[in-house]
Amino acid sequence: MIQTMIQKYPVGIQDFEKIRTENFLYVDKTSFVYQMADIGGYYFLSRPRRFGKSLFISTLDCLFLAKKQLFKGLFIEDKWDWTQTYPIIRISFSNIGYKYLGLEMAIDKRLEEIARAYEITLTTRTIDQKFKELIETLSVTRGKVVVLIDEYDKPIIDYLGKETEKALENRDVMKVFYSILKDADPHLKLVFITGVSKFSRVSIFSDLNNLQDLTTNQFYAGCCGITQEELETYFGRELQQTDKQRIREWYNGYSWDVKTSVYNPFSLLNFFVQGYAFKNFWFETGTPTFLINLTEKAQLYSFEEIEIGANALSSYDIQRLELIPLMFQTGYLTMKAYNEMTRVYTLSYPNLEVRYSYVEVLMAAYTHADLGFGVVYVDKIRQYLERGEIERVESVLNTIFKSLPYELWQRENEHFYHAIIHLAFTLLGVYVQSEVQTSDGRLDVLIRLKDYVYCIEFKLDQSADKAIQQIMDKGYLRPFAHDNKKRIAIGINFSTEKKKVEELKWVELTD
Repeated sequence: MIQTMIQKYPVGIQDFEKIRTENFLYVDKTSFVYQMADIGGYYFLSRPRRFGKSLFISTLDCLFLAKKQLFKGLFIEDKWDWTQTYPIIRISFSNIGYKYLGLEMAIDKRLEEIARAYEITLTTRTIDQKFKELIETLSVTRGKVVVLIDEYDKPIIDYLGKETEKALENRDVMKVFYSILKDADPHLKLVFITGVSKFSRVSIFSDLNNLQDLTTNQFYAGCCGITQEELETYFGRELQQTDKQRIREWYNGYSWDVKTSVYNPFSLLNFFVQGYAFKNFWFETGTPTFLINLTEKAQLYSFEEIEIGANALSSYDIQRLELIPLMFQTGYLTMKAYNEMTRVYTLSYPNLEVRYSYVEVLMAAYTHADLGFGVVYVDKIRQYLERGEIERVESVLNTIFKSLPYELWQRENEHFYHAIIHLAFTLLGVYVQSEVQTSDGRLDVLIRLKDYVYCIEFKLDQSADKAIQQIMDKGYLRPFAHDNKKRIAIGINFSTEKKKVEELKWVELTD
């Protein structure tokens, strides 16, 4: 029986002072804060939304204001000089009103607010010169300055796929704004910039070539998110009331150095708050419509074991958006492996929450149907395959294809039908592989269940027999001869004329 919640969980709270003064649970990340603040310098960190970037910024803010009482009992308490305070220029691009004021005017307004708070009158007119004047004046009157920039990229990513010209305009504004930081070095203690994405350095930070990117730095891999050790340390009581392995499968799996794996903090906290229910908490806070459109345009549907070079992964340009780096930076893909010799990363979905949610939305996009349309039908397929009632799968597949708009049949090809089938089987929650490379070629779909191993081949305007013969000739099911399961070869033929699955045949292998 699950006990009544007695712990206060900081769901959506990004204010370090509020968390500490109102007795919310705080997972101590001050070792990372100390690591950065003690050395000083220029830093950049990219993490997906709702992963704790703003809380990290807030913690730094309280540290440099020497609010010692807030750090009682934390790692940094006896390591920091609490007698010294620093002037802080803190800007969060999520709340400065750039959509209404325009980015340049919004930045100008924020700089003026900070100046008034420090009783400074700015005399320059442009935002870059005001920024420079504010830094230099604060440095002379109050000591070296700390610059904290949160969600630097929001004025760009809010317009991607909608108003590219506006995104480019905002990019140019920010490039001018940040250009003064390098020469301001004698006046600065720390510069810390966070965002979801990492646009090419040339496009925004061209003059800031001393900016250290911590995104894939192994020493900061656990600075946002919750590690397994932290989960067991801070949530021991909760773990006694639920399935630890299932929590790991649903919400763990994010990594930015391959070695360190973290839980999504937003989903994890919501899981405990909402009665230990496994739901798509993080995914539901922002359906990635833009990414889904890019995915469909690129005719992609499978995102397991994606390989990409390190340089391609680290940045992208507004005018040449690449889907895979964008999915990684926004949290829909994560690192699973890295080859140091070739500098190639292997990416996959981080966990079940993201995998099932993205696939469900993608299937709705491919079929032009409402979200949730495919789940009912694929659950029927799951039941039939688990019972070995293969003949009943055909009618379910045809129900799905019958719902497709006429114009889709006119312009799409075998790849499109294969995509829908793959997405349907992925939603089953079974062990599914698509286009698996073997020594004799590629097989379309492999499904491993408790009592069955299914190999499925698709054909377009050919025959189911030809599909089965390919499975036999290539020996796709041979590796599973000793699995003590029934091995079934299934051939499916689509008819573009009839707009349906015309044939579905199967053969059980006995040798």
